[in-house]
Amino acid sequence: MHSGRFDTSKIGAIFLPIILYYSDKFGIVIPLIGVSGMSDDYSASSIQVLEGLEAVRKRPGMYIGDPHDGSALHHCIWEVVDNSVDEHLAGYNDKIEVTLKPDGTLSVRDYGRGIPVGLHDEFGVSAAEVIMTKLHAGGKFDNSSYKVSGGLHGVGVSAVNAVSEWMDVTIHRGGKIHYQRYYAGVPSSPLEVIGDCDDTGTTISFKPDLTIFTEVLDFEFDQIDTRLKETAFLNAGLEIVILDERGEEEHSSQHLYQGGISEFVSQLNVTREAMHQEVIVISGEKELEIGTVTVDLALQWSSAFSESIRCYTNIIRNKDGGTHMSGLRTALTSSLNSYAKKKNLLKGESLSGDDVREGLTAIVSVKHPDPSFSSQTKDKLVSSEVTGIVQTVVYEKLGEFFEENPSVAKIVIEKALLASKARKAAQKARELTRRKGVLEGGGLPGKLADCQSRDPSECEVYLVEGDSAGGSAKTGRDRRIQAILPLRGKILNVERQKRNIVKVFQNNEIQTMIRALGAGVGNNPDDEGSFKPEKLRYSKIIIMTDADVDGAHIRTLMLTFIWRFMRPAISEGHVYIAQPPLYQLSKGRVNKYAFSDEERDVIIEELRAGNPSTKIGVQRYKGLGEMNPDQLWDTTMNPETRTMLKVTIRDAEESDRLFEILMGEDVPDRRAFIEKYAKEVTNLDI
Repeated sequence: MHSGRFDTSKIGAIFLPIILYYSDKFGIVIPLIGVSGMSDDYSASSIQVLEGLEAVRKRPGMYIGDPHDGSALHHCIWEVVDNSVDEHLAGYNDKIEVTLKPDGTLSVRDYGRGIPVGLHDEFGVSAAEVIMTKLHAGGKFDNSSYKVSGGLHGVGVSAVNAVSEWMDVTIHRGGKIHYQRYYAGVPSSPLEVIGDCDDTGTTISFKPDLTIFTEVLDFEFDQIDTRLKETAFLNAGLEIVILDERGEEEHSSQHLYQGGISEFVSQLNVTREAMHQEVIVISGEKELEIGTVTVDLALQWSSAFSESIRCYTNIIRNKDGGTHMSGLRTALTSSLNSYAKKKNLLKGESLSGDDVREGLTAIVSVKHPDPSFSSQTKDKLVSSEVTGIVQTVVYEKLGEFFEENPSVAKIVIEKALLASKARKAAQKARELTRRKGVLEGGGLPGKLADCQSRDPSECEVYLVEGDSAGGSAKTGRDRRIQAILPLRGKILNVERQKRNIVKVFQNNEIQTMIRALGAGVGNNPDDEGSFKPEKLRYSKIIIMTDADVDGAHIRTLMLTFIWRFMRPAISEGHVYIAQPPLYQLSKGRVNKYAFSDEERDVIIEELRAGNPSTKIGVQRYKGLGEMNPDQLWDTTMNPETRTMLKVTIRDAEESDRLFEILMGEDVPDRRAFIEKYAKEVTNLDI
């Protein structure tokens, strides 16, 4: 790595490799997974009945998410921590300690009442054992022990127990310390007393079963820290401490916030220019037969172009939104339009939902005694009554706030009007280009070397950097299913053209991509001309660029365009990154390829076979154009042998924020990001 003065003129060359190093910050990349064949023999003997935790071990994805991409592994933590948070919501716990151990285990300690240890009448074992081993067992079904809670189904901790190699439960309750160990969800002995204590609480330690979690095997401190920081914001006064004992030096993080969701919104907007200093805070509630539903909302508009709305139910993040999101969006649109019309600020215009939410950062937190979710992972709230409750609370309270704070209302409405003008200009630009045939799939670009098959499910298109690499790819490809689209130079950085959409659609390389893919452009599902994944001419969009800084830049520009104008292509799993080798290693007639410096060194040692004097030929590929068609096919394009990275979205709001920082116009924020993470990059190509 070069050292010396920080040169802002090199900022692009520096931060782009960091984007790739931290690609999991805005989209996880995971290897493709093969699927084995199936037998045609199907009879009564084929029917299996899975009982208890056996079902969880057999089909973990139904209970805790995908066990291959890391989401399920970390979801195990959330399930255990959320139980401790429920004790805080009930008024009995003010601290949670999470510890990551060197042996791959994790423990969660709280200072609540402790899991009940008495004998359960029906099952004849301790209540703790029932909770840990029986699905749909817990104290949160009748609201007598918990008015609201995140864990409602009685599945969470028992599911974690099922997918753990072992789990220890230590309970401080009634002056005694109780202990029990489980292996794959099965208790090794009854719950026993192992000592005395003068406090209360529960400690759960577990080691994930690595026969179930096959791809991502280690807990990621940053991901855990981010999630628990979020939890602390949503629970004012709850202290959460994370200690990582792995590595040579221990490091920890502590979160305690008294400002709650208002402080959370301020923190989310710390890199943005707030349009009004005060965070707007709204609260309300409604009595139902089953109990009280409360709504808490904090919102603030900034100069950003994207919205960031985070939804929670009983402190659990609902990353796919749900009925509280629907209620909030409807109320925001109607409330701003109503106020603006009353004050004659619209001049005959009306504001759309996208207009009023541009630049909005909001937290909506609902506490519900009996919520319904789309799945055990609680990604989406589906309780229908919540829509009307949130809508009523937000409409009334936000209207009152605007009446009392007309200067803030005027700022927000002026920003929405500016967004409306930009949206209408973009629509005109799209209509103009559509009339010219650019946004339709009819006229395919001349530089596209299309494939023979017309079945999109088996077709794939390579977006290739330059004509030289395109020539090798066209010659080496499987013509039946693989199309090649060479792109000249670097496409436009669309992140810097949010107020000049006409320029985006006039860019030749962007027009070429839109026409080749044939699925439209834009992320508004209600717009007829927006991107429709079902219209894609290819099921895989594969970005294939050189393994250098320029290639990284081009790849990032393509991802930025797809994110801003074809986001469903990413969310529905159509976008991939090709992995060409960095080196060719040769010994006589033996040729091997390395995809990293570490792999290069390992292969060199293998080829030398213990003889240091053996001469090994090492060729560093500077670009795809240096590879002949056969080499490119064997290493990068052959479906049987290639490695590809699939681009997925872990957190849409965080992805949006990072695209803003890394590809937008705010140089100070980008510089701060680089200075924070550059020290962790050990092999930087400048």
